[in-house]
Amino acid sequence: MKTAIGHLTYCTNIHPGESWGDHFAQLKKFIPAIKQQVSPDQPFGIGLRLANTASLELSREEHLKAFQQWLKENDCYVFTMNGFPYGGFHNIVVKDQVHAPDWTNADRVAYTIRLFRILAALLPAGMEGGVSTNPLTYKFWCNRCEEEKNSFTESATLNMLLVLEQLVRIHRSGGPLMHLDVEPEPDGLMENTSEYISWYFDELLPAGIPFIKEKFDVDDQEAADIIKNHIQLCYDVCHFALVYEAPQRVLERLHHYGLKVGKLQISAALKADMPANTAARKEVTDAFRRFNEPVYLHQVIARKKDGNFIHYPDLPQALADEDNPEVTEWRSHFHVPVFLDQFGILQSTQEDIKQVLALQRQQPFTAHLEVETYTWDVLPPELKQEMSLSVSRELNWIKAQA
Repeated sequence: MKTAIGHLTYCTNIHPGESWGDHFAQLKKFIPAIKQQVSPDQPFGIGLRLANTASLELSREEHLKAFQQWLKENDCYVFTMNGFPYGGFHNIVVKDQVHAPDWTNADRVAYTIRLFRILAALLPAGMEGGVSTNPLTYKFWCNRCEEEKNSFTESATLNMLLVLEQLVRIHRSGGPLMHLDVEPEPDGLMENTSEYISWYFDELLPAGIPFIKEKFDVDDQEAADIIKNHIQLCYDVCHFALVYEAPQRVLERLHHYGLKVGKLQISAALKADMPANTAARKEVTDAFRRFNEPVYLHQVIARKKDGNFIHYPDLPQALADEDNPEVTEWRSHFHVPVFLDQFGILQSTQEDIKQVLALQRQQPFTAHLEVETYTWDVLPPELKQEMSLSVSRELNWIKAQA
């Protein structure tokens, strides 16, 4: 829906269904009720997530036309898509497989191009669109040596240029402007602003400028501008809070380098100070233990007394080190409801959301805002409500911040 701070939606990765028929059934079940509670009198935007199987099925003309008709009848539109998880995302162990296939794999390229072709058919006239994606690969898949990491990065970047070429061709042939929104996260090959900027200027532009020049007969500056328009950042607030990066600092650095934000994913992580007292610390770690579930990765980044950090690849590894006297704070990658800032003795990084929305109000840096709390199925029981009520509460909380 159009708000004072941009088009606002939620990501449908919270709804199960890896086939299009199953996922469409979920959209039909929940979206009309959510729209009634948050956007009864204006069009409601959808942040669509399609598994690979669903994307193949929705690419069929009869399915796409039926979906377009449903959107029209229900006063809805699609303006952004989540292309990070390729396969199953519910009722299976996801963990690091959320990155598979990574950007070194041709299946990731074909899937992403397919999503963009679907999005181009769904976008309202005159509106730009975006598809978010994973940060090239999972860091632990290519960390045996620097040479291996460089090889992964080069291969992944060259594959991403194949998607870029298609986006430019679609736009130059009269189609919409669409951008691939790269989403850093803990233990991705890119997990913070510095790594994203380094990749952009050390890998993407050096490979992309000659590629675009050859394909489209443009000069260096126009090629760089094309890349910056079509490959942007997905700013997931939870992820940047986990790496202890303040919103204003993130946006200042992106602005300094002339890089754009394609989508703001509004999400919150768990955090807590770690008391020196043994009993008090045990209370905190026991509270985190309640969020230790087997489906998703819940990376923990701990701040130490000396200002340095310890990175734990998942919550069990952090819990195994719960008595570390050097640690003063934990932040855990567990997307908790954005409208709450307290979870018993734990807190959320909700303040980062408030700060980034205030910055968006002052000087808009993106047109797309998407709430992404995908953990409803695995939250502790007392935090669960009926799905449409939960989503509506999140969206209405964001609207109130605007």
